[in-house]
Amino acid sequence: MLKTKNINDILVVSLKDSQRLNAMIAEPVKVQLLEYFNKPNTNLVFDLQGISFIDSTGFGVFLSIMKAANNNYGQFKICNVNSEVMELFKLLQLHHVFEIYNELDPCLKSFNQ
Repeated sequence: MLKTKNINDILVVSLKDSQRLNAMIAEPVKVQLLEYFNKPNTNLVFDLQGISFIDSTGFGVFLSIMKAANNNYGQFKICNVNSEVMELFKLLQLHHVFEIYNELDPCLKSFNQ
């Protein structure tokens, strides 16, 4: 379901074998992501490279993860959002809620600031 790599103690997570974050996969993705925040001070980037669609359930996953990160002194950021998905973030006013970066490298560097 998720592909994870660790870069300088930052978890970089992306969807494996899917271009859509929707109700069909949202719950197992959420459960897996929440497990990462069982440990305090976790830094996690969700890389949306290749994701072409997110429904309301998918955005709900992001909100749950953000809350878990804040409650456990962690950070949750998003990168590589395509233009169609970014329009949805803006339509829902969520681009003000999440830290969103165009590319992975600037996103990773933002954790050191």
